[in-house]
Amino acid sequence: MAFSRRPFLKKAIFIWAAAFMLLSAALGAAFLALAPQAEGVEGFGPIIKDRNQILDLPRSFSYKVIARAGDRMTDGFYVPGLADGMAACPGPDGTTILVCNHEFRIGHPQSVGPFKGKEDLFRKIDADMIYDKGSTGKPCLGSTTTLIYDTQARRLKTHFLNMVGTLTNCSGTITPYNTWLSCEEGVENPGEYCAEKHGYVFEGPVSKEPRVIKPAPLKALGRFKHEGIVVAPQTGIVYLTEDQTDGLLYRFVPAKPGHLDEGGRLQCLAFPDKPQFDTRNWKGSAVSPGEALPVYWIGLDGVDPETDDSRLRGYKLGAALFASGEGICLDGEEATVCFACTNGSRTAKGQIWSYTPSPFEGTERENEEPARLELLVEPNDKLVMDHPDQIAVAPWGDILVCEDGNDGNYLLGITPRKRIYKFAWNALNQSDLTGVCFSPDGSTMFINILDPGLTLAVTGPWKK
Repeated sequence: MAFSRRPFLKKAIFIWAAAFMLLSAALGAAFLALAPQAEGVEGFGPIIKDRNQILDLPRSFSYKVIARAGDRMTDGFYVPGLADGMAACPGPDGTTILVCNHEFRIGHPQSVGPFKGKEDLFRKIDADMIYDKGSTGKPCLGSTTTLIYDTQARRLKTHFLNMVGTLTNCSGTITPYNTWLSCEEGVENPGEYCAEKHGYVFEGPVSKEPRVIKPAPLKALGRFKHEGIVVAPQTGIVYLTEDQTDGLLYRFVPAKPGHLDEGGRLQCLAFPDKPQFDTRNWKGSAVSPGEALPVYWIGLDGVDPETDDSRLRGYKLGAALFASGEGICLDGEEATVCFACTNGSRTAKGQIWSYTPSPFEGTERENEEPARLELLVEPNDKLVMDHPDQIAVAPWGDILVCEDGNDGNYLLGITPRKRIYKFAWNALNQSDLTGVCFSPDGSTMFINILDPGLTLAVTGPWKK
């Protein structure tokens, strides 16, 4: 943890000997916190300033910019800006396949999208392949791209567009069924700008060949401000976060695992004997870190509403409130679900939660051994953690957390002992870090700087 940022002596010192002992102990703790990879020490040592002013990293770590907004891609289109959530999976010949979301909203100029406003590029795609061509003939710019990265040679081999015409594609995942999911974070209706409804999850096949899919929304997964999404490999159950300060945590139990387009049950999390429980802790510690509580799931009807009221109807049924659910990931063989609430805690600086599924997850026997929800960390100090957003589990077991604060942003690590350390700093600008994920062999970490849109590959002496 960042001990050096905290005042160690809060009051007047009565005798100099006691002060010396206290100061020595504090400095010793700070030295241990910064020592690189010593036994029992968290993190990777102090962060070193990057001479190129892009990403500060610990000593012996380095990065390579592998994609930059505005560059030409393999398929002739341009790298869209606003590189957000990413997911990685194995590709052919030891490569890594990355699927990246690009979070364009209404009003972004066409010049920053994959066509750069050029009519000839726009016409290269069949009109049926663009989800929303816009009510004025200008397509929505939300999109996803695929990057194929040679992990051994450390070079980008291929980069291409695979979906376009959506909005606010914030995050997504790669499923156990060799498909990718992308989530829209905005709920828009047809009108002045849009010709289609938005607020959905979309699915496409993982492919090494350049290909633009025909987007079809998975409406059974709900229409709301989607943020993160994961699919448990053992059950096929989907877990989804909602980026609203009064949001819910959702679960989708598919009628047929691996076939999300065939429907299923959308549910929201609640606490037994605590209807409408407020986990946000804004008015005090309703939940304390380390406290694990049993939960259950409430079925939700009308999952494709005309207005953004899914969370309001779920709350009326007794669902629990969460403060801006954002990044979500799976941890371990038991498929524990970890997720971030950006605005949770007394100081609204963020929380990290952990959901342990029931052994009978998604079945009628769940109440025999209920799932449990635990508040992992809630520092209430922006010097320790400032608005956690997207997260991922590192190959050595730590949870990596991208910050989305207002005073610059770190990439943090959280150890299994719930100790927080700083691993990287966005030295380029005030934009948030996004998209953190790892190559299948664990050798390379990928991360984005959201705005203007950079994708970086980071290597170094990772923990085993």
